[in-house]
Amino acid sequence: MYANNPNLPYPLSDLRSFPQGNKNCYVLKPDKGNGSLNLIRATFLYGNYDGENKLPEFDLYLGVNFWSTVRFENASDIVTKEIIGFAESNTVDICLINKGLGTPFISALEFRPLNSSTYGTEFGTSASLVLIERLDIGQGNGTGRYGDDVYDRIWSRHISPSWDPVSTSSSITTYENGYRVPLEVIRTAATPQNASEPLNLYWNATDMNAQFYVFMYFAEVEKLGKNQSRKFNISWNGSPLFGPFTPRYLQVDVISNSRALVGKDHEISLHKTEDSSLPPILNAVEVFQVMQLVESPTYGEDADAITNVKTTYQIKKIWAGDPCGPRNFSWEGLECNYSISPPRIISLNLSSSNLSGIIAASIANLSSLESLDLSNNNLTGPVPQFLEELKSLTLLNLKGNQLSGSVPNALRERSEAGLLELSVDTENLCGSGSCKKKKKIDAPIVASFVSALVVVIVLMLVWKLRRKRESGTEAEPFNKTAIASKKWQFTHEEVLDITKNLQTSIGKGGFGTVYHGCMKDGTQVAVKVLSASSTQGPREFQTEVCQLEFLGVQDAERSSRMTWEMRLRIAIDAAQGLEYLHHGCKPPIVHRDVKTANILLSENLEAKIADFGLSKVFASDIETQVVSTVMGTVGYLDPEYV
Repeated sequence: MYANNPNLPYPLSDLRSFPQGNKNCYVLKPDKGNGSLNLIRATFLYGNYDGENKLPEFDLYLGVNFWSTVRFENASDIVTKEIIGFAESNTVDICLINKGLGTPFISALEFRPLNSSTYGTEFGTSASLVLIERLDIGQGNGTGRYGDDVYDRIWSRHISPSWDPVSTSSSITTYENGYRVPLEVIRTAATPQNASEPLNLYWNATDMNAQFYVFMYFAEVEKLGKNQSRKFNISWNGSPLFGPFTPRYLQVDVISNSRALVGKDHEISLHKTEDSSLPPILNAVEVFQVMQLVESPTYGEDADAITNVKTTYQIKKIWAGDPCGPRNFSWEGLECNYSISPPRIISLNLSSSNLSGIIAASIANLSSLESLDLSNNNLTGPVPQFLEELKSLTLLNLKGNQLSGSVPNALRERSEAGLLELSVDTENLCGSGSCKKKKKIDAPIVASFVSALVVVIVLMLVWKLRRKRESGTEAEPFNKTAIASKKWQFTHEEVLDITKNLQTSIGKGGFGTVYHGCMKDGTQVAVKVLSASSTQGPREFQTEVCQLEFLGVQDAERSSRMTWEMRLRIAIDAAQGLEYLHHGCKPPIVHRDVKTANILLSENLEAKIADFGLSKVFASDIETQVVSTVMGTVGYLDPEYV
């Protein structure tokens, strides 16, 4: 949200507010990249822009580390926050955190590169410097903004009643060091009115462990006589800090403490030495508080990987700044492990996020991932092999997508061993085994094929009981080796020999009669013969023959080794086959002859629906053609259909 007030000076006449999301960030890119030293300044003017007249309060973060809290004394209060620090990467994140005390906003954000030989040498790369005050001592007329100050620093004029201002109109050399203090700042100064008294500066902090650095700027602005001298010592809270020191005429010197000043109350004193004829002088000063960078950004490979995921899928969530930071403000759908440094991404939930395309390869780089939820999207393609590389993965949810192929073996094996909670749309996608060890059937086996599943199970049981009653004996053991897939071709004479001249009929279908046969090695076979009176032609018959490497459910049911889990899996395979015909095929297909004889089993007991001779294709879901002929096998027809 933007607000504009033409009565205010630029850039305070505009602001941007962030009513949505707990973390909103700006991403800044230093020209010199990682390791460069930069000045960052953020300015805030509430001005009752929202008409609520409620002063907001929110936090400001530099990357993943707390910078400052933004508070206002009144609606017209201008709050400025400034920090100097090294870039930890090729980008710098400035984040506004909503604490529930009002909508965060910002009026201006400025980013200035600095000479890396300046401020940073005192505190190193493990900390940043938060500006407390920057003073132009004396009676200066300007603020020192760019182009007077090449770094665009804001200098506030400061003079004490006990000081005497001094200045010069001469040019002063400011280029001998990288600090480049502006001429209008350095040419003014102050000395104590009483030459025997020190020149003092004070500040205090609320934290007794707060650390500070002070940068003092000196240049002699008065032309001293032969008998005049200016020499002084600098102390902090009574302890010697630097000296004795003599400023150079029209030349700039910068003095700072080499170790942080620690405590709540601070006093910097400049005392003239006994052999000095003139009191001390001070031209400008900067006071900074140390901000330790105690929090680490997200592990680099994780951050790059999730950023790639964001780009690949054009994710619309408020994913700003560091993925895991600040702590407890990770990106929506992410969970991070903060017990290690740097933090690692351990959970990614992109359920119902309108994702499309294949599963992004960059997910494989999230090597600490424990939970991955990509359900209810529009993902296509196979379940990628690289998911096996996620060794810590304990949950994988891929339901509600259009994925194809099969689940990689390693994932399926981990699921069957109870090491991975795996959720997919169909058992076919899981390969030949079940997706979970001792898992319950996932509810959505949709209503369109639940009824078919029940019918198949009932038919299997009825057939089983009928066979037992007819034979009066238990079903003989099933020799699994008898159904090994072998694509052999036989001459007509060989077929007649195998079937003993088509002696024993064991069934009849849409193509014709099926006869019992016996191979020379004792293997029993079924021989289907195309009838001249069949309404289906040779092409359809050839397609049917290609499926005869499978064994009918009737024969498989003879096995006393068939557990209920195996039977149920066969029934589910058949039901899912029907579901595919009804909803996966375009246009939809209705089989119209579902019976145990038309459900074939592979050598791995995978069920396949066969015999589509009576199938009907519907051009659309609103097909209005009326079919009056009842099609199917008597005893297997839906009574309501009949």
